[in-house]
Amino acid sequence: MPAIAQSPNLPILQEINSGLPNICGSETEINAAANSNEPIFLPNTNLRLENIQAGFACALHMHQPTIPAGANGELICNLQHMFEHPNQGDNHNAGVFAWCYSRMGEFIPQLIAEGCNPRIMLDYSGNLLWGLRQMGRDDIFDNLKRITCDPQYQPHVEWLGTMWSHAVIPSTPIPDIKLQIQAWQHHFAAIFGLDALKRVKGFSPPEMHFPNHPDTLYEYIKALKECGYRWLMVQEHSVENPDGSGLSQDQKYIPNRLVARNSRGETISITALIKTQGSDTKLVGQMQPYYEAKGRNKQQIGSVTVPSLVTQIADGENGGVMMNEFPSAFVKAWHENREQGGGKSGVVGLNGTEYLEIIEAAGVNPDDYPICQGINQHKIWHLVDPDSTTPEKVESAIAQLKQTDHNFHMDGASWTNDLSWVKGYENVLEPMNLLSAAFHKKYDPLLQQDAAVTKQFEYQQALLYNLLLQTSCFRYWGQGTWTDYARELYNRGAALMK
Repeated sequence: MPAIAQSPNLPILQEINSGLPNICGSETEINAAANSNEPIFLPNTNLRLENIQAGFACALHMHQPTIPAGANGELICNLQHMFEHPNQGDNHNAGVFAWCYSRMGEFIPQLIAEGCNPRIMLDYSGNLLWGLRQMGRDDIFDNLKRITCDPQYQPHVEWLGTMWSHAVIPSTPIPDIKLQIQAWQHHFAAIFGLDALKRVKGFSPPEMHFPNHPDTLYEYIKALKECGYRWLMVQEHSVENPDGSGLSQDQKYIPNRLVARNSRGETISITALIKTQGSDTKLVGQMQPYYEAKGRNKQQIGSVTVPSLVTQIADGENGGVMMNEFPSAFVKAWHENREQGGGKSGVVGLNGTEYLEIIEAAGVNPDDYPICQGINQHKIWHLVDPDSTTPEKVESAIAQLKQTDHNFHMDGASWTNDLSWVKGYENVLEPMNLLSAAFHKKYDPLLQQDAAVTKQFEYQQALLYNLLLQTSCFRYWGQGTWTDYARELYNRGAALMK
């Protein structure tokens, strides 16, 4: 097994050369920055609520998995593997992919210089950020830092947090959800700085996967709020109204209040912006949200009139539309928008946090947002009294519904939320859960004695393999090479736990 170079305690909030990404060890500093409460966009936005009829918000999702495929089995980025093996499959696209990761740093300044008022939200996995650093692609980071850290571009660009290793929440072991979220925050701050992290208030779940099991959803929202997030992007068909009906046509274009109740009857909520259903890549690639927003009107929330917001996210690099059609469509939409109100009135581009801050500053109370919940949860609460619920009653209801309702599905709760995290899973067979259980069995007692354990190289190396094994690609890309990669990651991680 190739070893990662040994290193002493990692420096705080710096990019590191130890062979490990910066994913832990600065929890106090990260938590303080992430939970900063001052307005982000409101002091600098050039938009005024009274001038806006409707808005459109586009996000780009970027990811490349980490794989044990270096010359000697080292952990490398899949993008690096593509460059090194250009004749395999679609690997000839590696150069285009790299440009896609960088090009917003060109497009945004260009459009602003041309008198446009662009907006874009960016979601980059931790794997990808680490991989680009491993490859020495400072050219990409220079472009991204320009639009992230230069004050003249900050009102136009919003970064969204995500799970560090592109782990989908429904199948992520519950105790690792927060570790994934915090790892991304560490890594982002190490590259762009704590001030940039303070501005990351929206969360983009990998693959837009959404846990609807009551306990997983509760723990997910709890972790997001503890990590300072104000809102979450949610796909419309993954949530329902409390009575089980789907979201209304108007409801999809204003913020919702996502409420989660766990099997013990505890509730928690967070603001949700709804991504509407559709062919994501084609919609964003051709800037459909802009053209759809032209047909949307203002709505009422409480006593305040607000613009509707069309929200979409797509892979930022994957597929011919995003590689080839998106650049010209993006520029064309902003040029047209400039000619119709200067991009500041009528239909305008907005980023998620900017939209929420503008309408809430006008008096909108988040408690007045329409309430939604995880899909199929109304069926559980129809069988279980929410005021006297227990974990046993919820699991019994889920088992009954699975037997009698072929439309019922309940994703999530991939293992216990018992405080030991390990109880009942001593003999678990699924490698991802097994490695996670071993990690927590070894390190949770040590962390209870001394939180500084997260600064130790041994802990960081073990955490890395635990997070990497949860990367969705190893399960979604079929049998063969990808499952072999996962098996190797598991073996290395398991060896570290002993």
